[in-house]
Amino acid sequence: MMNSKEYIESGILELYVFGKLSEKENQEVLEMSRKHPEIKNEILAIEDAVINLSKSVAPHLSASNYSRIREKILGNRNVVSITKKSNWTNYIGWSAAAVLAIGFGYQMYQNSLSTSTIDNLNYQKSEMQKSIVDLELDKQEKETILAFIRDNNTQQVTLGGQEIAPESFAKAYYNKETNEVYIDASGLPSPPEGKVYQVWGLKLNPLTPNSIGLLDNFNGNNTKLFKVDKANGAEAFGITLEPAGGSESPTLSQLYTLGKV
Repeated sequence: MMNSKEYIESGILELYVFGKLSEKENQEVLEMSRKHPEIKNEILAIEDAVINLSKSVAPHLSASNYSRIREKILGNRNVVSITKKSNWTNYIGWSAAAVLAIGFGYQMYQNSLSTSTIDNLNYQKSEMQKSIVDLELDKQEKETILAFIRDNNTQQVTLGGQEIAPESFAKAYYNKETNEVYIDASGLPSPPEGKVYQVWGLKLNPLTPNSIGLLDNFNGNNTKLFKVDKANGAEAFGITLEPAGGSESPTLSQLYTLGKV
């Protein structure tokens, strides 16, 4: 069970504020905040940070004023009554009505722009909040990977370059207790269009390859660190270049890296 300091540093309170937790997790946070005042204070601090964030997006429009301004803009719709006058008076009345109509139309246009601006500011604030949550999730993911690599049961397997690409290399991080595998593919060149790297867990006697995943979105992964499927009892790992979508069995002529556990 985490203590209050570890609980605060875990990042779960940020996810709670942004509504990204399950009902069970929400109840857990509430229970922890009742038991630990420092956790409750941290939640309040995060909420204040979100409010300050909204002010930085619109320094003259606080979040609490959005709905009030919008209601005032949309609520200013006065009705003008017209009584019957002489012909001359009617002409004046119609002219005044035309001016009023133009003015009202212009006001409506300005109101529309104001409403659009407020909606846009709300959208920007929402997008910034999502970015904060994404950054927190990315941080948690990196911490999970780091803890996995540092686990005493995790073994680093070096995958050396083969005949087709002798300069290539990769690393497999393999935990024999959980059978989980991460691949560090930073030593592989970008795959050609229409091709994808496929990872194989191998049993050597007899030689039996089992696909444990594709290194999809290779160019979009800045870290080049990929989690693949579990490898039950793997004795070696290999990476081949295959057609998009992968293959049922490895193309040995396209074997880029290979390494024994």
